[in-house]
Amino acid sequence: MAHVAAVEREKQIVAAAIRVLSRAGVAGATTRAVAAEAGIPLGTLHYVFPSKDRMLEAVVAAATDEVLETVRVGMEPGRGVAHALRHGVSVFWDRLVEGRTGLQIMQFELAMYSARRAGTAGGDGLARSQFQRYTALLGELCERAAREAGERCAVDADTLGRLVLAVLDGLIVQYVAEPDPERARRDLDRAMTMLIGYADPRAVGGSAPS
Repeated sequence: MAHVAAVEREKQIVAAAIRVLSRAGVAGATTRAVAAEAGIPLGTLHYVFPSKDRMLEAVVAAATDEVLETVRVGMEPGRGVAHALRHGVSVFWDRLVEGRTGLQIMQFELAMYSARRAGTAGGDGLARSQFQRYTALLGELCERAAREAGERCAVDADTLGRLVLAVLDGLIVQYVAEPDPERARRDLDRAMTMLIGYADPRAVGGSAPS
């Protein structure tokens, strides 16, 4: 077997784990199944990730990084918080929800898997890490847009990030249970209107943007 750099091997395993998790869920994502998907010996996987939990932590990090890269496409922070939210959420929904429901189910299942193990070694760390990463991502997105557009919101970025995440999670669960693209788009637009109204971004020393 040709030598593969450690970083590349980790990426290979994480990509394989995401495919298996999206297809078979946490229960089906054994290290043996992931190694087979990656086309590597089981011992190689265990060398890179000594435990399944370590592998799942890397999966959560990779999934969050993909969301970050996705919402940044075409982003114009200087246009303000309202634009940043509408654009980021729309691109996220286009690329990572519609047609990729398996990926979304995987992330919910990982959170519940971690919550069920609360109180055990490493019990709830995965779920906490997952939601902290997404909340931070959304908060930073809004904070940067406000800064570059010279705006101030009526609510802090951390709270706004948590609320946006809560709304998105709810809409994703509805879409997974009953896929209806048109309804989902309408609800997404209304939800963003509601959240932008609550955030009330205004130019510093001025009025709310139109």
